[in-house]
Amino acid sequence: LKKVDRIFAIGYCFGGAVVLNQARMGNDLAGVASFHGSLGTQTPAQEGKVKAKVLVATGGADPMVPAKQVGDFVTEMGEAGVSLQLLSFPGVLHSFTNPDATAKGKETGLPVAYDEAADKQSWAALMQFLK
Repeated sequence: LKKVDRIFAIGYCFGGAVVLNQARMGNDLAGVASFHGSLGTQTPAQEGKVKAKVLVATGGADPMVPAKQVGDFVTEMGEAGVSLQLLSFPGVLHSFTNPDATAKGKETGLPVAYDEAADKQSWAALMQFLK
């Protein structure tokens, strides 16, 4: 058996919020990546507690993750000394990595839509992050 040296947690939407909270709790992770996940929290990261590097990809026009929440998150991570890479895609809505999102958004009236460029760029950023 080979020993695992580095563990990453990756989440989309609700899962994106979950992995960020795993990092905030100080779990032993090399990194966490959140795609269109909520960035708000009742328990902000504390300096010296977060071990994981953090990658966040968010839609700049996502009403579920508004600009104030993104700004507050960046401030939180900065004050906690967390290594953060943030990708914000202008004009992009929630669920931008899901090819079915546009049809679902039209069907349900929710502000969700697929964005191929944001999907590909965020995936490439994740592949680089994992290295």
